[in-house]
Amino acid sequence: MAENLISAVSRTEFGKGAARRSRRAGLVPAVLYGHGTDPVHVALPEHEVGLALRVANAVLEISIDGAKSQLALAKQVQRHPVRNYIEHLDLVIVRKGEKVTVEVPLLVVGEHPSDRMVIMDQQTITLEVEATHIPADVEVSVAGMEIGDTITAGDLKLPSGAVFPGEPNDLILSMAATPSQEALDAELAGGAEGEAVEEPEAAEEA
Repeated sequence: MAENLISAVSRTEFGKGAARRSRRAGLVPAVLYGHGTDPVHVALPEHEVGLALRVANAVLEISIDGAKSQLALAKQVQRHPVRNYIEHLDLVIVRKGEKVTVEVPLLVVGEHPSDRMVIMDQQTITLEVEATHIPADVEVSVAGMEIGDTITAGDLKLPSGAVFPGEPNDLILSMAATPSQEALDAELAGGAEGEAVEEPEAAEEA
């Protein structure tokens, strides 16, 4: 994965007021740490950071106050719960060639008949991978799967150099039969009957 070169500036003001002023100036408050260094508080251009973070586990190439650039992995992104803008960013310093542990999205590919449905047990997979070669996703093919078939972590085709640190029999997904409309109607009817039975009991307690 290619790095994104971003120019940052040192940040000496802290607190909510300082954060609001940074955002009004089009900057994102962030902290950079790792490899035994003291945390460095910086501000990054919001537009460039937003573009870079469209990719999961983005690795940024950051130059602070014009100094020599260094690589950093976007470890934690805090977003506004309503407006979704980036409120704060945690960055971990990484080196080319070193391995990091990240959560990589699983991408289901392949066609299956309409009488079958995919049941996902996991949406991501933990991988140990080189910091500068983090995959955007890991594909999971469901083509040719029959009802009752499963895919485990050991069945996945991982990118070169990537290692799954968990158990190979960890369940990723399974193929199940699609419920018929009759079965769905019966389930809804059963739920409605259960609610109707509870109402007289509640009235007696009152």
